[in-house]
Amino acid sequence: MKKITLIILVFVTTIAIAQEKEENYPQDINKKTEIKINALTLIAAKWIDVSYERLIDEESSYGIAATINTDRDESDLNYSLTPFYRRYFSGNFARGFFVEGFGMLYSARDYYYDYYDYDHYDYYSNSDNFETGFGLGISIGGKFVSKKGFTTELVLGVGRNFSENSYDDAIGRVGISVGYRF
Repeated sequence: MKKITLIILVFVTTIAIAQEKEENYPQDINKKTEIKINALTLIAAKWIDVSYERLIDEESSYGIAATINTDRDESDLNYSLTPFYRRYFSGNFARGFFVEGFGMLYSARDYYYDYYDYDHYDYYSNSDNFETGFGLGISIGGKFVSKKGFTTELVLGVGRNFSENSYDDAIGRVGISVGYRF
């Protein structure tokens, strides 16, 4: 009797799971565009960082982020444009864990000093021009989307600076963004 009950229970469970239909959420139907603002950099670094993302399919997307520094006395960054491509690894439509490849075109303060003292014959030069640079990198992150289409995103990445300036050898990408999918 126990074996028959167990077999019936397994059969009914299998049928119930097989007939369970995948639920389509409103944010998954014909909503392929996202606009986001990075709240972390706005609060911590006084940078305005906005992003546009276009969903290609349920597993990938591309976009661009634009960052403008509003307080150049606190940071060397002037602006950056960061195009990216993302690959999502969850079973949900373009949300969950992702890996991102990005490029970054930026303008930052480049410090260089000409120093010649030769025992007080003095010649000092301090230049803090803004120089343009480029780098490539990789990020990981996670995206959460509400049923109404509001998004929250966490991203952390690092890359290599290919420019010959004194800004940095590495570039970074960090954010806690909020936005809307439409």
